[in-house]
Amino acid sequence: MFTQTLSKRVLGSSLADLLAGPHGVDRYTEILTPTWTRGEARAKVIDVRRTTPRSVTLVLAPNPAFDAIGGARRAGQYVNVAIEVNGRRHVRCYSPANAEGMSHLELTIGHHDGGVVSSYLYKHARPGMVVGLDGVGGDFVLPTPRPRRILFVSGGSGITPVMAMLRTLVAEGHDGEITFVHYARTPADACYRDELAAMPGVRVLHGYTRSGAGELDGRFGPQHLTAAMPDADAVFVCGPIALISAVREHCTNVHAESFVPPTIDVPAKPSGGRVSFADSGIDVVDDGRPLLEQAESAGLSPQSGCRMGICHTCTRRKTCGVVRNLTTGAVSTAPDEDVQICVSVPLGDVDIAL
Repeated sequence: MFTQTLSKRVLGSSLADLLAGPHGVDRYTEILTPTWTRGEARAKVIDVRRTTPRSVTLVLAPNPAFDAIGGARRAGQYVNVAIEVNGRRHVRCYSPANAEGMSHLELTIGHHDGGVVSSYLYKHARPGMVVGLDGVGGDFVLPTPRPRRILFVSGGSGITPVMAMLRTLVAEGHDGEITFVHYARTPADACYRDELAAMPGVRVLHGYTRSGAGELDGRFGPQHLTAAMPDADAVFVCGPIALISAVREHCTNVHAESFVPPTIDVPAKPSGGRVSFADSGIDVVDDGRPLLEQAESAGLSPQSGCRMGICHTCTRRKTCGVVRNLTTGAVSTAPDEDVQICVSVPLGDVDIAL
């Protein structure tokens, strides 16, 4: 223990970093063990399970640097996961399914057609693989104190933050009433079926939208609400936008999160202004698309995650110019403001520190 503590202090000292310059200690220790980095949060994949035809479950063991960037996660929040695919770094946000306070992270990732990261992990994830971690966020969390009567609703891979909440409540010994409604294409596509069937204190209702006999027929509506819990103190829903809209229509006190990009109002015509990615010395003519897409078309590789204005991974400093946020409609006019380039379009000449 003394030796380990001394090693951490020596490797973490500014002197060691100076002597290891110009790349720093992490560039050398990662050669021995990729997760042995003090400045970069990473995790080793310690288990891989493919229990449905369209998903893969990864169990990750984060390194100590994850705690330094806010690794204390609340059930329902997401983490930013970075992987390299064909020489290019990609960042996506995923909601772990494990209960609060666990030392590991459990990610169940739905395989989406055309999804670069989800397809890669579904096909190639293996124990020993190392991924990057970049922060924790999201406000889709359980309130304190806990509501007495809780209705959970999820669709597809929206089950993961709900599973984190359910597991947390069970671990806490919650003695209130809990009902969980989950929608999947077929019984084979429904993640965590066996665990949910055995979960104490949780009433589970399945609905299958393509084939299979579940407890519920069709899609969420008044009949499903009556069968589940019509007088819940709080309703938590995660899934496609159509499901969230249906739940909001028939329920009150709804907490929602969607994993589908919102419909954004892209301008019919580009501004015709100049977009300068100042740090790279690249200028382009605005073509009307979000700044992230224009940067990528110009050969740049800025970090990004959700690509829908949720995770803030793509945030960059706008040094001058005017941009509009496509999800909120907010217009940024002041110099030296941070903007999310995945959902921001120029309104005239714009300079971005990228």
